[in-house]
Amino acid sequence: MYEIVVEHTFAAAHALRNYHGKCENVHGHNYRVQVGLEGAALDENGLLYDFVELKKRLRTTSEYLDHQFINELKPFDSINPSAENIAKFIFDEIQREIRPAALAYVRVWETDTSCAIYRP
Repeated sequence: MYEIVVEHTFAAAHALRNYHGKCENVHGHNYRVQVGLEGAALDENGLLYDFVELKKRLRTTSEYLDHQFINELKPFDSINPSAENIAKFIFDEIQREIRPAALAYVRVWETDTSCAIYRP
């Protein structure tokens, strides 16, 4: 099995609904997102997937969130903008565009020491 990984960062604010702690207040993060793609076979050029294309997909998805109050963006206007939900959102957005390749996971760091991972 082969795997490639790319990362990107963006800054955004959110407020966790029904959290009952200080994270229920509006606050921001410098998010770090890592996307892992896996597959059993390489293409005729010896690539699992083009790093440039995967980075472009991640940047496009991140730009939607960058410097925004995430709570006001769809689907986070109706679901909590937790790191877990942000990871799934990014996963779904990128996976839709890279078929037939398959994402293995999306990891979203809110801080240097705390992250959430979504795997299908």
